Order: sequence, then structure tokens, then C-alpha cells
Amino acid sequence: MPTKATASPVWYPVCVKNDTSLKDGFVEVKLKPISGKEDQAGGVVCVRRDADNYYIARANALEANVTIYHTVQGKRTEEKRTELKVATSVWHTLHVDFSGGHFIVTLDGKKAVEWDDKTFTEAGMVGVRTKADSVTLFDNFTFESK
Repeated sequence: MPTKATASPVWYPVCVKNDTSLKDGFVEVKLKPISGKEDQAGGVVCVRRDADNYYIARANALEANVTIYHTVQGKRTEEKRTELKVATSVWHTLHVDFSGGHFIVTLDGKKAVEWDDKTFTEAGMVGVRTKADSVTLFDNFTFESK
């Protein structure tokens, strides 16, 4: 009897600065996508209440885009995407300003995504995240509360 093929689960490695609590501010990181067959992505996490509730802005070299998502009760939803070249093996600066539910995402100083959402109105943690088999380097992680 033939076996049914199933999709492999996707995992999202994350590193969060547990002692942060930002409601309005910015988060920025330098990232360098190195390799990955399924994905070559890296991003920043904003206003993370817990493992199942947060925002993420991500740059993906394989897909050539910058995207903002929110994860609510463990369900990740893509909210806005911009096609933008993200070179492999090159350092990029991903920056997210967030204030009062308004998000502006820039890559290398160019505005990529602007989006409004009020799902999470309380302060939360910040961090970095990748996806699946992405090998991504991170450096100069900075953040500031307004």
C-alpha cells in the first residue's frame, strides 16, 4: 500500500531578550542570510507577550521580500509583503519602528512595509528569529523604548 506524503513541520528558531518590555520604540538588527534550501530568512520580533503572541518583521533572500506577520494564539498570519532584493551572504540592516499600533519596517534604510494593527496593545519583549533550515547570522541587535 502506498504511503501518503506529508509536509515536514516548519520550525521557527527564536532568541528573545526576556528582560525587555517595549510598547512603543524600535528594534534593529544586522542580518546576513547564508544558506538554506527551504528558507534563507531572518527577522526581528516585537511586542512579544509569549511564545504564541507577537509581531515579526522578516527579510527573506530566497523569496526576495520583506514581510510583517503577527502570531495570535500560535497562528502566524502574513499581514503585508513587499518584493525587495535581499542578497545572500551580504549584511543587511532590518529596522522596525512601532508606536501606537503603527509599524514601519525598513531594510538597509529603505522603507519596505508600513502597517497598522492594534492586536497587542501592551508592552512586550523583543528578539530575533529565523525559519526552517535558514542559516542566518545576526549582529548589532539594538532596541529602544519611546
